[in-house]
Amino acid sequence: MPSARLTVGYSPCPNDCFIFYALAHGKIDFEPVDIYLADVEELNQLARRGALEVTKLSYHAFGHLADRYRMLPSGGALGRGVGPLIVTREPLADLSGRTVAVPGGLTTANLLLRLSQSDDIEYREMRYDRIMPAVEAGEVDAGLIIHESRFTYHQHGLVKHLDLGEWWEGVTGKLLPLGGIAALRSLGGARLAELDRAIRASLDYAYEHPDEVEPYVAEHAQEMSREVRQQHIDLYVNRYSRELGAEGRAAVAEFFRRGRERRLLPAVAEDAIFGYVTAE
Repeated sequence: MPSARLTVGYSPCPNDCFIFYALAHGKIDFEPVDIYLADVEELNQLARRGALEVTKLSYHAFGHLADRYRMLPSGGALGRGVGPLIVTREPLADLSGRTVAVPGGLTTANLLLRLSQSDDIEYREMRYDRIMPAVEAGEVDAGLIIHESRFTYHQHGLVKHLDLGEWWEGVTGKLLPLGGIAALRSLGGARLAELDRAIRASLDYAYEHPDEVEPYVAEHAQEMSREVRQQHIDLYVNRYSRELGAEGRAAVAEFFRRGRERRLLPAVAEDAIFGYVTAE
C-alpha cells in the first residue's frame, strides 16, 4: 500500500542505476525514498497491482495502466538505435511458425515483436537473461533480447535476425519509446512535479559525478564489464532521458496508435495517455 515515504522501483540495469543514484542516496534536495530493484517485467506486473507508487514501466505496460499512472517526462529510455533484437542460432528467412522466447508479456519489446511479425508465431515468456542461453541450446528457434544482451549476443554464437529499433524507425521515422518512469495519479500533480524535478536533478548529478556513480552501477551489473556498462549508459541515457519533449511524445503517440490499430492495446483517452507532469 502507498505510504508517506515513496517507494521507487527501477531495474538494476546501468542506465537506471546511473539515473537514480543521487535520488537513492540522498544527494539531492528531495524527501528520502525507499528503493525497489527488479527486472522491468516484474515492475510491470507490480504496477498492474498498483503495488509501487513510482516505478520504471514499459510503454507497453503503460498502455494498459494509463488510467492509474502518469508518465513523468524525465528518467525514461527512448531514442534511436536503442531497439531490442531478435536473434537466432543461424540465419532464418522468417519466423513464421517458429517459437520465439520473449522477456515478459508487458515489455515494449514484446509489443514491438508482435507489431512487426505475423500472427502465427508461438511465444514463450522467460526472464530476459535466460533467453540467449535458451536460443543457444535450441530450446527455442529465436529470442527477443533487451538490455545489455544487444552487446553480448555474439558471445553465444548467435546472429541478428532483426533489429526492432531499425524496423520501427524505418516504418515510422520516429524515436523508439521503450520505457519511462510512471507514478500513481493519486499522489497528486504537485508531488509528481516535485518528483520529476528530482529525477532530472539526479541525472544531472550523475553526469557531474560519474566516478562516484560507477561503483553503484557496477554493484548491480556484476556480470558486465565496465566497457559494456558504459556502452549501456551511453545508449539508453540521452537527452530524452532528461526531458521527453515534443519529439518523444510524438513517438509515444505513434506507438499507442499502432498498438490500438492491431488491437494489442486498449483504447485509452488521449488525455490519460498524455498525462505527463509539467507543473501544476
